[in-house]
Amino acid sequence: MHDKNTSLRELDKQSLIHPYTNLATHQQSGPLIIERGDGIHVIDENGKSYIEGLAGLWSTSLGFSEPELAAAAARQFEKLPAYHSFNGMATRPMIELADRLKDMVPISDGRVFFANSGSEINDTVVKLIWYANNILGCPEKKRIITRERSYHGVTVATASMTGLTACHDGFDLPLDRFLKCMCPDYYREGLPGESEEQFSERCADDLRTLIEREGANTIAAFYADPVIAGGGVVPPPAGYFERVQKILRENHILFVADEVICGFGRTGRVFACDTYDLRPDVITVAKALSSAYLPISAAVVAPAIWEPLITGSERYGPFAHGFTYSGHPVSAAVALRTLEIYEERSIFQHVQSVAAHFAKRIDSFAGHPMVGDVRRIGLLGGIEFSPNAATKAQFDKSLGVGAFCSQQCRNHGLIVRNIGDIVAFCPPLIISELEIDQMFRRFETALAETWEMVRANA
Repeated sequence: MHDKNTSLRELDKQSLIHPYTNLATHQQSGPLIIERGDGIHVIDENGKSYIEGLAGLWSTSLGFSEPELAAAAARQFEKLPAYHSFNGMATRPMIELADRLKDMVPISDGRVFFANSGSEINDTVVKLIWYANNILGCPEKKRIITRERSYHGVTVATASMTGLTACHDGFDLPLDRFLKCMCPDYYREGLPGESEEQFSERCADDLRTLIEREGANTIAAFYADPVIAGGGVVPPPAGYFERVQKILRENHILFVADEVICGFGRTGRVFACDTYDLRPDVITVAKALSSAYLPISAAVVAPAIWEPLITGSERYGPFAHGFTYSGHPVSAAVALRTLEIYEERSIFQHVQSVAAHFAKRIDSFAGHPMVGDVRRIGLLGGIEFSPNAATKAQFDKSLGVGAFCSQQCRNHGLIVRNIGDIVAFCPPLIISELEIDQMFRRFETALAETWEMVRANA
């Protein structure tokens, strides 16, 4: 029990292990303690208000004070606060949510499995695919291909799939069975004089070569986040997925679309699969499924995967995978109400209507002397810093340009996320044009201060 005179900040340092945090420096700096939310804003313990420019963790689509979601949770808490879905048990919210999801995705006759986070659901899909291939008599078909800089989670399996070395260093990862092809970052990886289409062809050749080297008969699935968000906001270059999907079909490799970040309007369509004309065998979702108000995630899988699961029960007995909270009734009720709000308030159409203004404002930074590239789609954007946009040079890592800018943003009431020297924007979907202006004005001030720091250290 803590001393009553111990501050909350000190109690945090004495009690918590924070995820994705430099635990050494945190012992000195302590936490930023958020007390409440109001629309796209969060307010700290001292009453300071911040525009949440990353919607929490790319997730709080309806902002931080939606009363309808609180009411949906309260109603379900009163009716049935908890129950499971093992042994054929079910609740009304879980069934209705699954039915609604399967009708939203570009997968015919899909079935839905629930978990609690993006990591859990992506991990689950790997197991489902391995299990299905065993049933189908393809025990050697187990390898999973992902892209460098992709992010799919932090379980042992999904961290192995993730193409970010920070998720591997010190963890004895990645495991075998997980392969990487090149990141389709046209700005960073494109060659001088190479068009986007030519670059996409080179990316496709890299994938094709990997499949030929490993053997298509050993590769179960290709996993892709349609826009690589956690690796620096990298939309696909022109013609990329058209080529990739053709290769996958030719080699009988399943395509899994990780829509954990992009799903439910982020790109201006219901799914990024709609934006980029993708036809996956599996779609995974989380985050905006419930506006992150309660933990819930889901996978919608095609018959090629769920039908063998039924055969598997005939061979092995009960399907032995699942979580205590799979399809939790309160989480499902909140998710269902979230999807209803998207439709009732035309949220996806709103994203389309403000996306042009978002694009105009973020594009205005393209000519800044320390900006190398600006990337965006819908209400998702990234600004990559470079001392020379033409040569694509990178700043000395010791300067910590991205981290410095992110901190200056926070000082001015804007929370963003830096991924190295890339600053990411992913505001709540309810943001207005006026709030977009406010967000980028605060960033502009922070950018000017960052530029001063860079010049002072030149």
